[in-house]
Amino acid sequence: MIDVQRLRILRAVADHGSFSQAATALRLTPSAVSQHIAVLERSLGAQVVARSTRGVTLTQAGQIMVGAAESVTAELEQAKQQVERLSTGRVQLTVATFTSGGRHLLPGALPRFMAAHPHTVLHVREGEPESTLPLVRQGAVDLALAYRFDGPLPVGPGPSSRLRWTALLEDPLHVVMPKGHRFADRESLDIAELAAEPWVLGCLKTDAYLRRYAERAGFAPDVRSTTTDYFFARSLVAAGMGISLVPSIALVPTVPGLHAVPIEPPAPTRHIGVVTLDRARDRPHVTAFIQALREQATHQ
Repeated sequence: MIDVQRLRILRAVADHGSFSQAATALRLTPSAVSQHIAVLERSLGAQVVARSTRGVTLTQAGQIMVGAAESVTAELEQAKQQVERLSTGRVQLTVATFTSGGRHLLPGALPRFMAAHPHTVLHVREGEPESTLPLVRQGAVDLALAYRFDGPLPVGPGPSSRLRWTALLEDPLHVVMPKGHRFADRESLDIAELAAEPWVLGCLKTDAYLRRYAERAGFAPDVRSTTTDYFFARSLVAAGMGISLVPSIALVPTVPGLHAVPIEPPAPTRHIGVVTLDRARDRPHVTAFIQALREQATHQ
């Protein structure tokens, strides 16, 4: 029989990319982690990690076992919640969200949901999709508000087929500039017109996105400032550091002295949705919370 603890250790190795970092996260020694992985490999008759001087990577067998580890963890977490519901009569629901999405959608969705399900105990965790989606896979959170740009879901190691995406809204990015800027009175802008402008980034992931669109327009953006907060980025724009690319929902609260101009098609857009496990749709409270989010999104 495969030891669940060893599966948990393998998942930590996959998440951290090395025995030493996994050991720190698990409060074990690197030697103990290595021994557990070796025993797991012997029991399977297959190598689950490939070791090198740069760390470890999962083999195909390792990817299969990490998927199994996440399934087992999620099943145990769901069973724990069901037992707790039997003993207390209360349902626990944990929602993860990125900052601007949570600020935009949760204040309206939470009261709507709680009015219909007053005995639910809600928990909210903040985080970027690359950190919260693995928690969904593991059963640590029930659903996550997430976003993606033009690519796939930002999932970490392990299979993504167990995750389901429910679209909520499209969030086009705008160019934010001081009101006295030469383009501030325009109704829309072609991104190629901004080739000579200095840029302020309000999200590190926006960097690659901006550069991709700029490359299509034939220029390399001159990035002068980088931040991880759109409000801070807009403050830097107001201070004269450059212009910025900001999603629509992150344009509030307003910053005095700034103007936002839409980009002409094909405009860069953030896609916002809810991520759950496939089987989570069978849980009425998860379905009800998704519906509350969808209703809130349609009223924006």
